[in-house]
Order: sequence, then C-alpha cells, then structure tokens
Amino acid sequence: MRKSAATGEKLLAHGALNGCFGCGDDNDAGLHLQFFVDADQRVLCRVRLARQFQGPPGHAHGGIIATMLDEAMSKANRHRNIVAMTRHMSIDYLRPVPLESDLVLVGWSESDLNSGSGRKHRCSAELRNADGAVLASATGIFIEVTAEALLQRRGD
Repeated sequence: MRKSAATGEKLLAHGALNGCFGCGDDNDAGLHLQFFVDADQRVLCRVRLARQFQGPPGHAHGGIIATMLDEAMSKANRHRNIVAMTRHMSIDYLRPVPLESDLVLVGWSESDLNSGSGRKHRCSAELRNADGAVLASATGIFIEVTAEALLQRRGD
C-alpha cells in the first residue's frame, strides 16, 4: 500500500478489476474512485462528482450514490482480504448530494472474522460532505467468493 503524502493514509489497491465502473482505471465512463485506509482501519475516498452523474438539477443521481456506497463497503471487505459480492444493500438518502463539491466516502466492516458467520460479511458506508454531514448511508450483506468461482461463473 502506498501512503497519501497529505494525510498519511495508505492507498488500498483495488485488485485486477480495472474495468470496474466504481474503481476501474480502464473504464472511461466510470467513477475512478481511489480508496485509502485510515488509522481506524476504515476505507476513505475523497471525490468530486462531475455533471455527467446528475439526477436532480445540480445533484447526484441516486443510482450513482448507491454505487459509491456499495463500492466503499466492497473495499472494506477487500481491506480485510475478503473478495465478496453484494447480497443485499439498504440505503438511506438523507440529503441531496451536490455535484462538483468535495465529498468523502467512508466504509467499514461490521463483521468479526472470528464470529463464525461463514461466508457472510456485514459492512456499512456513509457519503459525507466536506463539513462531515452524512448525506447518505448504507448497510450491506456480502457473500465471500473465490476468484476461481467468479471466473467459472463468467465462463472462463
């Protein structure tokens, strides 16, 4: 993991999914989210949403907000060396999310690896404005998978 010079946070690698809409470098239409790990072991992403992600005038589309929250929870799993797919996600849209303004996406795990929950992992995420006010929050259940299982489902 590389460190952010400004904050001392560690860059979280997103794996080989370079075409991912949320974090992929190779997806021209994507969000290009880049996550860091803070001292509390949460994943963080600083982002400014462009006008192309508009829903209501001047504000983010709800599907984009959901994608960002899902991505933050997924990265919370990855930080724990867990590859998992979203099983269920619940979102609370608390305030409109403005475009072209500083936002912070935060994700963390709610699961204890020693809890005996098997392949099921619970995570949470929040999207905050620059002042720290929560604009949207989510909880999710993720099912752990292997890379081999993903490739097999894809037909490779």
